[in-house]
Amino acid sequence: MRLKEFRSHYEPLIQQELLDQIAALPIPASLKESMNYSLQAGGKRIRPILMLAAMHELGGNHPDALKVAAAIEMIHTYSLIHDDLPSMDDDDLRRGMPTNHKVFGEAVAILAGDALLTYSFGLIARLPNVSNDDKVQLIDLMSTASGAEGMVGGQILDIEGEEKKLALEELEQVHRLKTGALLTFSILAGAILAEAKPDTILSLSRFGEHLGLAFQIQDDILDVTGTSEELGKTAGKDENSDKSTYPGILTLPRAKEKLDHHAQEALQSIEGLDGEMALLKELTAMIVQRKN
Repeated sequence: MRLKEFRSHYEPLIQQELLDQIAALPIPASLKESMNYSLQAGGKRIRPILMLAAMHELGGNHPDALKVAAAIEMIHTYSLIHDDLPSMDDDDLRRGMPTNHKVFGEAVAILAGDALLTYSFGLIARLPNVSNDDKVQLIDLMSTASGAEGMVGGQILDIEGEEKKLALEELEQVHRLKTGALLTFSILAGAILAEAKPDTILSLSRFGEHLGLAFQIQDDILDVTGTSEELGKTAGKDENSDKSTYPGILTLPRAKEKLDHHAQEALQSIEGLDGEMALLKELTAMIVQRKN
């Protein structure tokens, strides 16, 4: 199955799963509206698609796959809501729409993010067709990817790196945690649902790490070369915030070389796995060639 067909099939199913999960919650209407606003604001659903693609390529077809995909997208969406807050990146636009706190106020936006994060763990804990051992493994990996050892730790390093000239190794550590950790978890979650062997999971972990760095380098490049209309968010924000970026440290041509390096390393990591891994290869190309 080609990626275009795969995404056309699964993206509406992910969308519906997100709608169904939030609709079933007996929570205040204002909170539900705020959560849904950001969940339904578009986006490429790269993380849940990566999870489903990894599972598919490993021969899996798990009945709870869409619930896991929804949990991953909830975590990603929470991180965007909080990342846009005045105390963080202070952004007005996300996916071409006003950011959550601009529409609902800062307090509701914070609580909507909190609700999405915490609910995602409950969703995994209640999976009806996953063994307790696999649930524990998923929750363990998800907490590491989204918490102090992953996204939250990366966000702290990102904040502390503002108005500083970071070394390349320091910048890579920021993005390995802030961006790469959840991308890698998404891939590993698919492998766990497909009951992959430990050596396969190790290869996919390396794939995810390089893919995460490639994703962030392309983000940095687009912040320099793209427009706000193309990106759906404020262009040039990194430079205006005096953040260290790959183009800023390496120059734009060398950042593009680094992008290609990590893309090739990602592909090399899955070269020895059983099957063609065609979807993961196409996703790699999509990530490094995307325009927003």
